[in-house]
Amino acid sequence: MSGDVAIVGCGLIGRKRLQAMGAERLVACADVDLDRARALADGRAGVTVTDRWQDVVAHPSARMVIVATTNDALTPVASAALDAGKHVLVEKPAARSVAEIDRLIGASRRANRLVHVGFNHRFHPALQQARQIVDSGTLGPLMFMRGRYGHGGRVGYDREWRADPARSGGGELIDQGVHMIDLSRWFLGDFASVDGFATTYFWNMPVDDNAFMTLRTAAGQTAFLHVSCTEWKNMFSLEIYGRVGKIAIDGLGGSYGTERLVLYQMRPEMGPPETSSWDYAGPDGSWAREFESFERDIAANRQPDAGLEAARAALVVVESIYARSAQATSR
Repeated sequence: MSGDVAIVGCGLIGRKRLQAMGAERLVACADVDLDRARALADGRAGVTVTDRWQDVVAHPSARMVIVATTNDALTPVASAALDAGKHVLVEKPAARSVAEIDRLIGASRRANRLVHVGFNHRFHPALQQARQIVDSGTLGPLMFMRGRYGHGGRVGYDREWRADPARSGGGELIDQGVHMIDLSRWFLGDFASVDGFATTYFWNMPVDDNAFMTLRTAAGQTAFLHVSCTEWKNMFSLEIYGRVGKIAIDGLGGSYGTERLVLYQMRPEMGPPETSSWDYAGPDGSWAREFESFERDIAANRQPDAGLEAARAALVVVESIYARSAQATSR
């Protein structure tokens, strides 16, 4: 298939999306920095290049619009694309607040178009295999999860758009935190109880650089999570504990280290568990697998599992922890 996707936001993530879908699919692209849009189009004949996103979302040849902007523009651009009759792949967190995402959900329903939210971590091979292992019953009933995710920022990080609450909606919690919340909910289900705290330890900015969460389902299963942009050495770690086994996932490739899954299976006599491990080297294929999954959803006219309701559930947790943190610091 060719010539049916438009991209708004031509930075790093926009480039990843283009590579994942195939450059021949691009019909239009827009960025506030026109040079970035030109670089993404790379001189391809017939591709509309502009700094006006309004022209891109209404492009007559576009069947799908990918929205890879700063957080403050995600909902307005995605809503306009839906109003123009397009399916939408919008980057996480899809909105800065629950109120914003509720407006986007309303736009999706009115347009009768599908929206996939960019929770690409679900499509990493270790997470895909973990899903298969859990579904097979190998771990037995799940008890709890423990997750850590973080990076070290860079010089000037506290002056970038993510440090501006009006543009980002928050700090590390709404940035990397929504990935960990989404993965935990993907395995454990909805959270009935939310506790935690978001704070700023190091960076001179009005948003959080660390967040700590304890999330519990109605059945009492717990996710204990920490996200940080004072990690210094980038890291990803997610552990899933069942009554008769455990999965440990470390790394996401690149600066996060080789992606690895280790399965520990309890013996009847207990003691040291049976251990199996898998390494996933090579380039990150999660973006392509995610795009292909959304294509299948569109073909089947079914709501994506990683859709607006999943993003809303993550934002409910984010808002709850931000509210708790504000109350705690005001005392």
